[in-house]
Amino acid sequence: MPLHDQPPQPAASAIARGMGYGLVGVLIFGMTLPATKLAVAGLDPLFVALGRAILAAGLAAIALAVTRARLPHRATWGRFARVGLGVVLGFPLLATIAMRYAPASHGGVVIGVLPLATAMASVFVAGERPSAAFWAWGLAGSAAVLAYALITGAGSTSLHWADLLLAGAVVSAAWGYAEGAVLSRHIGGWEVISWALVLSAPVLVVLL
Repeated sequence: MPLHDQPPQPAASAIARGMGYGLVGVLIFGMTLPATKLAVAGLDPLFVALGRAILAAGLAAIALAVTRARLPHRATWGRFARVGLGVVLGFPLLATIAMRYAPASHGGVVIGVLPLATAMASVFVAGERPSAAFWAWGLAGSAAVLAYALITGAGSTSLHWADLLLAGAVVSAAWGYAEGAVLSRHIGGWEVISWALVLSAPVLVVLL
């Protein structure tokens, strides 16, 4: 089945389950920057970003082995590479470096633009079509985020650079999420991120 095929419309129960998973993911994601801020207080940012990805790759490899997941077809490896660049390497690396210069609370608000960025990426990468209401609320929320970043970052060189790093992290994550969404239609969500971690591991080890 071609990766660009439009997925069938999910049932209401599947949508509710997906929203539930998304809520749990958001709650976990919310702890990322505060935990990273604590880590970079005593460790090198590169070590934190790459080390945690390698640790996650090890856990992912165990999960894939226990479930006897099949290696993805070679035709999908390019897309897996893009997922890895976005969410395994790009976002963690840029966000971790940013936490050396900006408060976690500031970073968390700036990264609040990620849902809109992901929606924009999904239009171009995954062929999705969010509703007009989503675009309206997403743009309003993103405008508030940008206003906050400009007001709180004004007059501070370190925050200025941190905002650029956080913006790069948002772009990386949005791109990786959209690429992963295409793969998850045919492989399964948890397997997509697990294989992205495992396939990225050799590069991460070399960089570390």
